[in-house]
Amino acid sequence: MPPLRERQEDIPTLVRYFVQKHARRMNRTVETIPSETLDLLIRYSWPGNIRELENLIERAVIVSPGPVLRVPLSELKVPVEPAAGEILTLEAAQREHILKALEATNWVLAGPGGAAAKLGMKRTTLQSRMQKLGLTRPR
Repeated sequence: MPPLRERQEDIPTLVRYFVQKHARRMNRTVETIPSETLDLLIRYSWPGNIRELENLIERAVIVSPGPVLRVPLSELKVPVEPAAGEILTLEAAQREHILKALEATNWVLAGPGGAAAKLGMKRTTLQSRMQKLGLTRPR
């Protein structure tokens, strides 16, 4: 099985699974995972593979004061930014592109000035893609 750093598309699903698993075990409620956090976790190289991801998420559930997951990103030991000239996966590039459009429109999805119009797609298509990529509006 390839290492986690080569399966970036699996990270959002794994993060959600580990959050549910550890929140349930600790009788905690975690409703939101900030999209910026998920984006950073996707771009991280994961030298410790899935165990490192699970341990980080478990600590995050413990230290999160409310329903929003607060991941201690300072525990990630190497830079999470992709190297200059590094080619992103199509999904990671799509995620970044959608995030830029959402930030540029202040997370307005619909209407003539909304992110869907700027991206040249229907609002429902954008919402579906956001859900698939695990993108949620930061609070």
